[in-house]
Amino acid sequence: MGRRTKIIATLGPACESEGMIKDLAVSGADVFRINLSHGSLDLGVERYRRVRAVEAALGRPIGTMVDLPGPKVRAGAMPTEGALLVDGGTVRLVPGDGPSTAEVVTVDHAALLNDLHPGDRVTFGDGAVLAEVVERTTDALLATISHGGLLQGRPGVHIPSERLRLATPTDHDLHLLDAFVEEGVDMVALSFVRSAHDVRRVGTEPHPRGPMIVAKIETRAAVENLDGIIDASGAVMVARGDLGAECPIEELPHLQKRILQRCITLGRPAITATQMLESMVHAPTPTRAETSDIANAVFDGSSAVMLSGETAIGRDPVNSVATMARIAARADAEFDYEGWPSRVHKISGEMNQSIDDIVTNGMTDAAWRAANETGAAAIICITRTGFTVRSIARYRPQAKILGFSTDERTLRQLTLSWGATPYDLAGGYATDGLVARAVELAQHHGEVRNGDLVAVLSGSTDYPGQATDSLRLVRV
Repeated sequence: MGRRTKIIATLGPACESEGMIKDLAVSGADVFRINLSHGSLDLGVERYRRVRAVEAALGRPIGTMVDLPGPKVRAGAMPTEGALLVDGGTVRLVPGDGPSTAEVVTVDHAALLNDLHPGDRVTFGDGAVLAEVVERTTDALLATISHGGLLQGRPGVHIPSERLRLATPTDHDLHLLDAFVEEGVDMVALSFVRSAHDVRRVGTEPHPRGPMIVAKIETRAAVENLDGIIDASGAVMVARGDLGAECPIEELPHLQKRILQRCITLGRPAITATQMLESMVHAPTPTRAETSDIANAVFDGSSAVMLSGETAIGRDPVNSVATMARIAARADAEFDYEGWPSRVHKISGEMNQSIDDIVTNGMTDAAWRAANETGAAAIICITRTGFTVRSIARYRPQAKILGFSTDERTLRQLTLSWGATPYDLAGGYATDGLVARAVELAQHHGEVRNGDLVAVLSGSTDYPGQATDSLRLVRV
């Protein structure tokens, strides 16, 4: 069994050439993330086009995801060598966007002096540095460093989300998004989501006509409004950096499990992100704790795991991807394939479902059972939108999942779906011999062999809604 959990690699200065992007894809990256919090719009578009060039060279779908900055508060640029904030020291926090030093950190949030109060804790760079506000003056906040460290670039500054008075997505987010919608980007990660309304404000066409919206769960409000956000989104990301700052750190593993399971039960891909191989930004091998973290994210049901600084600025991005691929593949081999569907059934029973959902759930449940009981070599999904693939992937079947579609963006969006291998459905959806043609293509690609039994899932033109309503077992 090959690796089923997908890998997202973030592009950055350490891996932005076509050669490096190709090496990352060959090493195991399924989706490339372009973080728009760093660099210009033109640079982001250039990186996106390089991914497309690599995709054409490799001849297989590669997913692209742009990560919108959102109302993310950041410090002004640190010196080239970084700024060392030492334990017990004092730092002035000043509203503005100028450069920062170890003594004065500028913060690009105009309401800083009103939104932070004495006694509040301030987190820099996903917890790398912690400080406590001790005094407010007319033009600055004075903070004592409780846990020091080196700050580089433009690190994030965490302000409790209930204090921020900024909308998600911001006008700047929508400006950036317009450019990438024109380019044909596959997925868009929306930062600091607090409700389903935030997701709907993006305003793009539903996927696959438009990009798949990935809601980042990183605020307390998002946890409280989780089901509504999942329902309004195409996928969800457990963004553990800010979520760990918003909620008690001891709650984070339990929130991760809850978010992943509810998301997957609703047929949405779920991503686990932040500091998964953080030590490999500098080191050639991960810590033992990081290795266990990735494996546990797989056991929790993650559709994908994500690398950020490890590839964007790390010393060896290709090694980071290859290491994550090995750890994820080993964990996939030990996944609880027999026990997982019972969790899906339990959570599904708690949720309100449309008639289309009920039909699809019934058919994909039948497909999982049939494939499991007959030892089917593959589950072939004929899909226009990817809905069928994502529905069967909820059950984490041991049989390989093959997604056939004529839509390029659907195929690229399936690179985020657990266990799915996307293939072009040559010849379109003409009903005559459609199942036989999909099976023939699967055989052509070496996915199945003569004598194999396969399950074929599709939606028929006779069904009035959008649902998966047809299942066949076919001998190759």
